[in-house]
Amino acid sequence: MRILLVEDEKRMAQALCEILRLEKYEVDHCANGQDGLTAIESGIYDIVILDVMLPGMNGYEIAKRVRSKGIVTPILMLTAKAELDDKVNGLDSGADDYLTKPFMTRELLARLRALGRRTLGTTDGILSYGDVILDTGTLTLFCTTSSLSVRLSEKEYRILEYLIANSGQILTREQLAVKVWGYESDAEYNNVEVYMSFTRKKLAFVEAKTEIKAVRGIGYELRCDDV
Repeated sequence: MRILLVEDEKRMAQALCEILRLEKYEVDHCANGQDGLTAIESGIYDIVILDVMLPGMNGYEIAKRVRSKGIVTPILMLTAKAELDDKVNGLDSGADDYLTKPFMTRELLARLRALGRRTLGTTDGILSYGDVILDTGTLTLFCTTSSLSVRLSEKEYRILEYLIANSGQILTREQLAVKVWGYESDAEYNNVEVYMSFTRKKLAFVEAKTEIKAVRGIGYELRCDDV
């Protein structure tokens, strides 16, 4: 799961990035409001941790702009302000949750897990579409019609996770490259095609009716027409 941290306090940002990476999250960091807004608009993040007091543009304004553009990425707002009105302002601006500094690491991680389940539509670490089930803990792909299963590589898992989370949509190679290899990755687009082939072979191995369809000149989408 990829998280964007928008926090201008250097020591706080370093500590949070270290904690989140230890928990196996992928983390990108922005130190000002404008960069944070641009990164959120890229659409590659599963959760945004957004500080309120930022140079250039505060967290309230960022959240309002993001929501006005129809971006639904969950936002966890951080602030040193503990007054009720501040929390109400944060939630009214578009934040999904609100955490007051200082906070315990356990509480932060619990709130992120809750937002992550909401983002992916998971129940107890399970993500499903058509006749396939993806175990997000073990990276195992299971087919309900054949009862076969296979373990996925990290890249195969991220491709399927992203396709399932955006089922019904056509995803471009560019979107997949950025989501799987990273916002600043040098990965070439042919990597997408190589790993897409690997992922299709895993679906075929478990005899799934769910397929990854290529949409000529556009990208890929997940389909299951016969379940």
